[in-house]
Amino acid sequence: MLNWSEIDTVLLDMDGTLLDLHYDNHFWNDYLLQCYAKQHQLSVQQTQSFFRNAFSQVAGTLNWYCIDYWERTLKLPIRELKEHFADKIKYRPDAPAFLDALKQAGKEVVIVTNAHPDALALKNKYTDLQQRCAIQYSTHDFGYCKEFQELWLGLQQQLQFNPERTLFADDSEHILDSARTFGIRYTLGIETPDSQQPATRFSRHMSVASFAQLPAIE
Repeated sequence: MLNWSEIDTVLLDMDGTLLDLHYDNHFWNDYLLQCYAKQHQLSVQQTQSFFRNAFSQVAGTLNWYCIDYWERTLKLPIRELKEHFADKIKYRPDAPAFLDALKQAGKEVVIVTNAHPDALALKNKYTDLQQRCAIQYSTHDFGYCKEFQELWLGLQQQLQFNPERTLFADDSEHILDSARTFGIRYTLGIETPDSQQPATRFSRHMSVASFAQLPAIE
């Protein structure tokens, strides 16, 4: 599946790739709606309709991932609320060993997440992710999310990686499409981003349910 001798740089998504997406799905799809409904005295149906519309307006843009945007839009203390379920912030089971193996093999390993810098800081607070992978970028620092080619261009200028010798792993197929369009040779889909949900399927990219399915890193 992969020839590790041809890969120098490994770019990794965070939520759903290294960390269990259950935390974020629970927060954004359940808990936040409950908080909003309670604040505005809305029914479940009214709240769901409001959020469907609010999410659709910014899907695929940086605001979709922006805590500041959602605090302004919802008039809720998102940062404070995200701490309430911090015990759900956990690695995907196969991620720590994969990170350790990459480090031992001398690969350049970089986290590239669409998460807001404060969300990234929260994940670092409740895991040892920063110790396992010190180079971390929030796409907010570039002004574009991974769906945009401008992000990849800015990232390449920052890191000076060779797309032909780079692997990028993510749990979203449309984001893998964006990376491939930029010229990243190896793209990898993660089929099990959320431990509480069925596996997803990828039609245009190599994918695995666990990093353990990949060839031994060398």
